[in-house]
Amino acid sequence: MKLDPFDMAILRELQVNGRITKTALAAKVNLSPSPCWERLRKLEDGGLITAYRAMVEIRRIVPVTEVIVEVTLSGHKAEDFRHFETLVQDLPQVQACWATGGGIDYILRVVVADVDAYQGLMDRLLDTGAGIERYFGYIVTKPVKDAPAPLPPAAG
Repeated sequence: MKLDPFDMAILRELQVNGRITKTALAAKVNLSPSPCWERLRKLEDGGLITAYRAMVEIRRIVPVTEVIVEVTLSGHKAEDFRHFETLVQDLPQVQACWATGGGIDYILRVVVADVDAYQGLMDRLLDTGAGIERYFGYIVTKPVKDAPAPLPPAAG
């Protein structure tokens, strides 16, 4: 999908404010509402906008422990990766999972009630035959930055 400066402006604005009204969005990107709405639908239909959601500050509601986990699998066949990825998809405590190149296979962001809950989750993963050879967990002491990826300038 070829994006022009108006499309990029719409995407940038929505990254900052996903609740913006269509009329306000059109004004921000210097389009009339109908063409802006058509572009927005094209971006959604093309899979460039995948979700609208609120970022909830869970720590203000309930105490949580966030852990960044490095995982190395014992096997490195395609089926080993598929098996592990299928298992983590069904774990709500795993908020994010990234396959990586280099010395480790995955990085996970895990959010649990406390360290005991984290260890219980990892023990269950080990018991399910997820194929984990080793893992290292890093307790997040405070969030410093969590921003969306910057969008490149529009071509054209």
